[in-house]
Amino acid sequence: MSSFSKSPWIIHYDASSCNGCDIEVLACLTPLFDVERLGVINTGNPKHADIFLVTGAVNEQSKDVIRNIYNQMPEPKVVVAVGICATSGGVFRECYNISGGVDSVIPVDVYVAGCAARPEAIVDGIVQSLGVLEQKRREMAAAPKNVDQTLYLRAEKSDAPEILGLQKTAFQSEAELYGNDSLPALQQTLEELQQEFERPQWVVLKAVVNGKIIGSVRGHAADGTVQVARLVVHPYFQRHGIGVRLMAEIEKAFPDVKRFEVFTGEKSRRNLDLYRKLGYLPYKTEPGTPTLVYLQKERK
Repeated sequence: MSSFSKSPWIIHYDASSCNGCDIEVLACLTPLFDVERLGVINTGNPKHADIFLVTGAVNEQSKDVIRNIYNQMPEPKVVVAVGICATSGGVFRECYNISGGVDSVIPVDVYVAGCAARPEAIVDGIVQSLGVLEQKRREMAAAPKNVDQTLYLRAEKSDAPEILGLQKTAFQSEAELYGNDSLPALQQTLEELQQEFERPQWVVLKAVVNGKIIGSVRGHAADGTVQVARLVVHPYFQRHGIGVRLMAEIEKAFPDVKRFEVFTGEKSRRNLDLYRKLGYLPYKTEPGTPTLVYLQKERK
């Protein structure tokens, strides 16, 4: 990791800024700040970049570009939102064509405030992102070693922010698969998720490794059936049986219910294969974008 921390490569994209923050980003490359002397390279190729630096609010034209750049970057990667527009949408937040800040489209790791953001703050944000990048690399390296130490626990309301961030990270692959960033899981707000913890008959579970939530699932009972939803596992920890264990744990959480139901998109082959492996059988489809496949399981 030391070689990467000494020479991080950055790709910069202007989502729709007034160019104030973009000028300050360029100022970081001038002789006064000269970040290149620290090994920071501003590359134009996302496949070579470690850090994705975005300025400006996200609009209908830029959101697909942002997502495409993000998906082309190799793991691990860090996203830095620079300026108030990138962090929240700024004064343009309520405009009809503005989605909001960068985190309305992709997960953001570091926020740099300012209008315009000062070069010193941008450099500090890059330095902070190096710590995030190093942590992600450690998690990737440790993932195969630590999955046998995973704890499966009942989540609490205080876990909602971390679970929501995980949810939006995990569902990025679904958004890419369907070309649709308006999936309910990506649009859910923190307040909506917190309300689920307050409802009776709702159970939210979490999978924890080294104090970090790396998986979650939730379910609620109604009319003799448990609706299982939002099964998510962090991309670094997928394919290690965590999703299978979460599904088993959510079924155990409702010992008196005989029927379980879950749904997923018709193109989500990995999800469909997982549910079928666990004994869930499709029984109906619901047209839409995407078309949903409903599966059910009877407890024996």
